[in-house]
Amino acid sequence: MTLIKPFRALRPVPSRAREILAPPYDVLSSAEARERARGKPWSFLHVSKPEIDLPPNTDPYSDAVYAKAAENLQRMIAERVLLRDAREHYYAYRTTWQGRRQTGLACVAALAGYENGRIRKHELTTPVKETDRVRQIEALNAQTGPVMMAYPHAPEIDTLLKRATERDPDVAVTADDDVVHELWVIADSAPIGELTRAFDALPALYIADGHHRSAAAQRVAAARGGDEDGAHRYFLSIVFPHHAMTILDYNRVVRDLNGRTPEQMRTEIAERFAITASASPARPTEAREFGMYLDRRWHLLKLRPDLVPERDAIGRLPVTLLARNLIEPILGITDQRTDKRIDFVGGGRGLQELARRVDAGEMAVAFALFPTSMDDLMAVADAGAIMPPKSTWFEPKLADGMVSHVLD
Repeated sequence: MTLIKPFRALRPVPSRAREILAPPYDVLSSAEARERARGKPWSFLHVSKPEIDLPPNTDPYSDAVYAKAAENLQRMIAERVLLRDAREHYYAYRTTWQGRRQTGLACVAALAGYENGRIRKHELTTPVKETDRVRQIEALNAQTGPVMMAYPHAPEIDTLLKRATERDPDVAVTADDDVVHELWVIADSAPIGELTRAFDALPALYIADGHHRSAAAQRVAAARGGDEDGAHRYFLSIVFPHHAMTILDYNRVVRDLNGRTPEQMRTEIAERFAITASASPARPTEAREFGMYLDRRWHLLKLRPDLVPERDAIGRLPVTLLARNLIEPILGITDQRTDKRIDFVGGGRGLQELARRVDAGEMAVAFALFPTSMDDLMAVADAGAIMPPKSTWFEPKLADGMVSHVLD
């Protein structure tokens, strides 16, 4: 069994792709998805967020939701806005966002590699979200949300992907958020074989975004059993070179000061951090710097260098440095996964969103973090460790609907 293999993608008719492609299911609320899909009968949100076609108070985890997803997908197939390729292919997939371009390979990855550690993860999953993806896959008999992965330094793969994209794309869509999504079908047997062998030679692949999707695929495969090389023993993936991927900051907002006044907060913080007032939003420039919005003012915090454990892959992450030196000892939040006093804001929303939530009285303090690096993510995964919650926010997001993997 190879680490990856080509597959028969279910994908849009090129002329309808602009109508179909949609943001991933987990970046929009049901209300946002309902508004985004208004007047767009072929939006893939009707498959990935099917509750938008049911009454607004519908439980998103009800049987009716998964049944509606299957109904909507079959309607798109019956109306031939989605077609399945007759033969197995690889697909070069490129996103272009704010002048940054990343080109990866759409494929299916072996769950055997996921289980033996060659496909490495860095996050825990939550049972409710994992079960949701299991039920979605079973209802559709397909994986429609790709797992975003990274491959380490591999010039041969970079060259093969460059060669595959030297012609006009088979699909090109500029999404509502101005991200350009392009797809090239790799149909010839020679580059397919070269790509398969090149990926097989890698020591590992790294899950970047999509831990619930990969875990759900494993559960579906275990429940189905049967052929070890069957379609259900692989999961839909798009694998990018690690050096081309962009991780944005993943920031924190906290509802109260744990019984302290703003001045008391600053006094305690000063025991571990140098604090400098800032007339503009304080954006960190290194891992031990943090922006803090407190009492309607921005501050730049710089952690003492002796408190940074450089040889500890987890301990040196910005999220860990902030947790161990401020969020836990001062704000009293010891479990960021479950504590309702803390919330998280992806870097794509900008630092102004942090100030807005504090100024609105919804939160008492906000923290801006330096982004986690891909090298640190890979080091954590190589160590078999788990990152703190909400450590990475990848941009741009992949489009749902560009390629799907049917499990037969």
